[in-house]
Amino acid sequence: MPLTIIVTRDVEARYRGFLASVMLEISAGVYVAPDMSAGVRQRVWSVLSNWWETLRRGSLVMVWRDKSAAGHLRIESLGEPPKNIVDADGILLVKRE
Repeated sequence: MPLTIIVTRDVEARYRGFLASVMLEISAGVYVAPDMSAGVRQRVWSVLSNWWETLRRGSLVMVWRDKSAAGHLRIESLGEPPKNIVDADGILLVKRE
């Protein structure tokens, strides 16, 4: 089970309470879960996505290890332009769509 990280910025307090119930808040707005399963990660992101679609304030970014992705990382975001990780001759870069 991979490490999952979620970073929040300028979101309502409900996000903080919910995320703190399933992850560790290591700094203001930064949450980590060392062994979050894919199913739990998808359910957490579904809740966050539904809230964000209704509230439309702030931004959230989730990153987790995925061996099938470039750089072995995946990124999901809400409230920010989509980003992808690309491998440019061995150097990982974030590409904005």
